[in-house]
Order: sequence, then C-alpha cells, then structure tokens
Amino acid sequence: MALFLTEKEVEQLLTMPLALAAVEAAHRQLSTTAACDVPRQRTRLPQTTLHILQGALPQLDAIGYKAYTSNRSGVRFLVHLFQASTGRLRAVIEADRLGMMRTAAAAGVATRFLARADAQVAGIFGAGWQAEGHVEAIAAVRQLRLVKVYARRADRLAEFCTRMADRLGIEVVAATSPEEVVRGSDIVSTVTTASTPLFHADWLSPGTHINGAGSNSLIRREIGEDVLKRCSAIIVDSVQTALCEAGDLLPLFEKGRLQARSLVELGDVICGRQPGRSTAAEITLFESQGMAVQDLALAVRLEALARERGLGLELPFGG
Repeated sequence: MALFLTEKEVEQLLTMPLALAAVEAAHRQLSTTAACDVPRQRTRLPQTTLHILQGALPQLDAIGYKAYTSNRSGVRFLVHLFQASTGRLRAVIEADRLGMMRTAAAAGVATRFLARADAQVAGIFGAGWQAEGHVEAIAAVRQLRLVKVYARRADRLAEFCTRMADRLGIEVVAATSPEEVVRGSDIVSTVTTASTPLFHADWLSPGTHINGAGSNSLIRREIGEDVLKRCSAIIVDSVQTALCEAGDLLPLFEKGRLQARSLVELGDVICGRQPGRSTAAEITLFESQGMAVQDLALAVRLEALARERGLGLELPFGG
C-alpha cells in the first residue's frame, strides 16, 4: 500500500548526505538517461497560488509531482510519488523540509563541482529556513573555517549564527553589510526574496563561486548584470526552467545580452560533458530554480527508508 509521511517523519529520515547524494544522482540521470522534468506551472487566484512541478526518473521507477499552495496564511507542500512501470501510487509526502533540503543540496552539489577545492570562507545572504540548509550543505562539501551571514533582521541574524555555529562546529558570524559578506569570501550564496541585486561585482575576489537560489520569478533578483558579466560560467539546474523563471537572467535574455546557448546544465558538468571551472581565478555562478526530479529522487529514498523502519501511515489506496 502507499505510504503517507508527515513532516516529523521526513525530519527523522532525511539527512544532508542523503539529500546531496539524491540530488547529484538526479542530475546525472537527467543528463544521461530518459529522465524528464517539466518546469513549474502556476495557477493564480487573488488569494492563493497553486504551484506544480512534475517529472520522472525511470531508473528509479519513479514518476510524480510536487504541488504546493502559497497564501498569506502560509505555504503547504506535498510530493506525490508513483511507480512509473505500473502507475500505482507509492507515497504522499509532506514536503516543506524535503524542499528545503533539496534546494540546499543542489547548491551543495554545485559547490562541490564548481568551487575551488581550497575554498574555506562562505558568505550567505539570508538567515531564514532556506539559508539554514545552504550553510549545512556547503559545509558538507568544503572544509569551511568561517561563514559570514547578512540579513535585514538583526534579531533573527544573531540567533541564526549562534544556532548554525553550534550545529556545525565552525565560526558563523553576523556581517554588518553586504560588502562584508562578499569581500574575501570564496563562496557566496544568496537565499532571499530580494527584488533588486544584493551586491556589486567589484566586491568579488577572483575564484569566487556564487550560488543564486532565491530568484525563481520575474519579480525577484539577487544577482545583477555587473556580476553576471564577470562570471566565466553560468550553470543552471535546467536550461528550460531557467528560461521560464530565472529572474536574475530573464532581463538579460530580453535585452539580447545573454543567450540560452551560453547556459550550462549542472548535470552536464557533473558527468563531464561540459566544463565548469577551468581555472582557479574564474568566477562561477550556479542559478537554482528547483526541479521535480530533485524532489522525486529524495522521495524515493525516503519511501524506502520509511518502509525499512516501519514509519508512515498506510493509505487505503495505491500500492
């Protein structure tokens, strides 16, 4: 029978190493097999928007979708996982933490393949739920000695730095300005809802790797054109998705200053089909919008772990 997993059960099962492995495998499959992914679709009403991402990972016998609603009262996420070979429902999973971990893991995988091997200092814009995962993911793939964090709310920022330092055992400090976050950082990650660029290109050191994770619609921008001009490689999780909703990139497409053929997919870098970083001095950028195959790859692993450990509620249908 199909399983239903709650947020609490997902939290029990899902670790960052598992998320990193699942997301990397999903991108490999997307690059080398018949895996497919459909960019996010939205149905909008004045009060509520429904968002749907769908895809398939045939190697895992998985097909399905993540649906979530956004409303002033909050956001609610569910992943529906089906068996690709039979069409039967395998699992329904509450997916707030799942989504946070897969978004962070995508940045972690990109950092693993694009950041310099000797990167030790990370700068983070944002001190919310998603930023928490980003710090953990980056710390999992690089030996960090310092993380600098900038956010508008000082109370949230101080608590965030203390919590992450205690969890990871590394120095996590509050930055007093965006410039302080960027200068001297080997890795810069933006995890915000900003509508205007967060930093200037001339603050970047040669060899920096940037993860842009918050700009997934036209109204959001974290990375400015001056920064994009300095990047030798612009990596995206999916070119098709980036062309639909990469708020950082869409204005440049519209002006003809950036072409789709200039973008490189993360899976092709992972598989060695396309170069990522070629020299230690290059500045690289990963633009993340989120993909259904990332969610499904995690869902498959969570379903297996839940059955192994006897977790989850059996549904009276599916299976």
